Amino acid sequence: MATQPFEVQGTLREDGTLVLDQKPNLPPGRVKVTVELVSDLTQTDVWQVLERIWAGQRARGHIPRTKEQIDAELEQARQQDEERMQALEQIHQECSQTRQQRSSTEPQ
Repeated sequence: MATQPFEVQGTLREDGTLVLDQKPNLPPGRVKVTVELVSDLTQTDVWQVLERIWAGQRARGHIPRTKEQIDAELEQARQQDEERMQALEQIHQECSQTRQQRSSTEPQ
């Protein structure tokens, strides 16, 4: 029975055992495992800069927005965009009507 490969990350312990980050959605039985080292992003210069930024934010009492707050702000921005587009469409229609009225009243 051929199945699609399932990729999951984990940690290789000193004794050679693997601890997976999540339980694979596979039936029990034999599997083929390929082990590949993954870069530790926490050791990069960029990560260290981010850590300093986050530490500064925590020290200042910064509380990050929740997913719900971000979603609400995005929805509000979408509604404002929709209102702006409707206003622009109204202006466009009014201008078109004015041009048509002018062109129909001008002598030919």
